[in-house]
Amino acid sequence: MSWGWGMGFDFADFVGGRRGGWGPRRGFFRPGEVRLALLSLLADAPGHGYELMKRMEERSGGLYKASAGTVYPVLQQLEDEGLVKGREVDGKKVFEITGSGRAELAKEGERVEGIWSRAGRWREWGCQVGPDTVEVASAVGRLTRAAFQAASGSGERAGERVLEILGRARRELEEMR
Repeated sequence: MSWGWGMGFDFADFVGGRRGGWGPRRGFFRPGEVRLALLSLLADAPGHGYELMKRMEERSGGLYKASAGTVYPVLQQLEDEGLVKGREVDGKKVFEITGSGRAELAKEGERVEGIWSRAGRWREWGCQVGPDTVEVASAVGRLTRAAFQAASGSGERAGERVLEILGRARRELEEMR
């Protein structure tokens, strides 16, 4: 997990997306996590692929939009492994978790908790990140680098001085709200 100003993720994940706009730059899920997320969602309630995609999007505050090309192959793999079972309901394949799936989920409980905790942090930040704030993110990055450089090489009180400067800046920004 990266330091990300104490939020458990790197703010840079939100800027300079693959298409040049704002939004998550790297994939939200790390290797193997889509699988665990789907099992977790199915432990809550059965669902078909599109429902699961929408639930993933909701859990991330709209910042992660699952694609059919991601979700359906993972559901098929989970079904092949006996962790979920699918059945036809009104022309749609509805998946539900099996006992083996619940056991797998229990074994990976801490990791699953981490996934949804990260999703909550993305949701918190997502409402504050948009086209108007991209330039601010860049300036914050430059400020952070300058603060670290100043704190690490400017004498014995350098760290205290940097904290004073950053504290003043934070207070001025908070007064703007």
